[in-house]
Amino acid sequence: MNLQTVSPLKTDYIRRLTDDTGIFQHTKFGVPDRSKGYTTDDNARALIAAVLLYDSRREASALDLIHTYASFIHYAQNEDGNFRNFMDYNRTFLEDRGSEDCQGRTLWALGFTLSQSSSVPENIKNTCRFMINQALPHLQALESPRAQAYAIIGLSCLLETPHALSYSFPFPHTEVSKKTEEFLPRVFITDLIENMAVRLHHQYIRNKGNGWHWFEDSLTYGNSTLPWALLNAARITGRTDLKETARESLDFLVSKTFSPEGYFKPVGSHGWQLRGESAAPYDEQPIEASEMLLACKEAAIAFDDSAYLKRATLCYDWYKGRNSLNVPLIDPQTGGCYDGIHSTGLNLNQGSESIISYSIAHLVMHHE
Repeated sequence: MNLQTVSPLKTDYIRRLTDDTGIFQHTKFGVPDRSKGYTTDDNARALIAAVLLYDSRREASALDLIHTYASFIHYAQNEDGNFRNFMDYNRTFLEDRGSEDCQGRTLWALGFTLSQSSSVPENIKNTCRFMINQALPHLQALESPRAQAYAIIGLSCLLETPHALSYSFPFPHTEVSKKTEEFLPRVFITDLIENMAVRLHHQYIRNKGNGWHWFEDSLTYGNSTLPWALLNAARITGRTDLKETARESLDFLVSKTFSPEGYFKPVGSHGWQLRGESAAPYDEQPIEASEMLLACKEAAIAFDDSAYLKRATLCYDWYKGRNSLNVPLIDPQTGGCYDGIHSTGLNLNQGSESIISYSIAHLVMHHE
């Protein structure tokens, strides 16, 4: 199998998808589709990609992207702390509140941005702290497993980054030590992470059985975030039961998403996989390869097991042509990423979720 040559990440395409408001949600082939507007989901994920890019290259253009995406997220946040998601081209939000998954993904992006303490300017980090502060009271009420998982991942970044919690004015929802001027109380966040992780763990224990080692009766989207979040929670809390559930569920997911021929094949979004049934073969989507890569990288560290790192590499190779069609998903002319694999070939649209997913995967694997 001939893999597409690995070259430095082209950033022109992601810039063309971004205007002074944020990154557009969809494209018509390679041209931004303004009729579909923007989402906070995509701008949050784009913030992660921009932070990784700036951390690796220190380019002013990457810092401009960080400002744009952070500003979009700030505008998306309601006064009560929740985030709206869908915005039309006229900069009008189309809903009063986004989905629970949107809340979780945004927390992931904000927490990750704070974790890059060596590169992200302090004024941007202060904005991220402010938004997390406003959103924290709502996290306990999250019921979506993936929303909880994304939030756990984002909050874990806070706890494991020196000075990430430090801020200039106190957190209003609990008492704060004036001595440390801690903005987001460490104990509060640790308890929140453990509470959400235990809920995921209990859901898994209730649902598994008869060879089905999963949290739900189906494998759908963003599956890898669930074991990935439990790995983070286990590291923070020291709970071996969370770590064991993370490994068992991740290994089950691996068994369902890597082909006998050795390439990554995510569960298709056109039907997913129901318990006791076969996985839908198509459509394969780029975001699944990126998030599985991140989960396997985390597992390689947690279990000191290089087999997970090899799987992370296979997830990256999926973009380069080691996939069910033996076709690269990266457009060599634009640097964009096609929107997925259909039964009849590539989805020739190159939307923001796809290029963001590939950018994150590339920057994590190659540390440019």
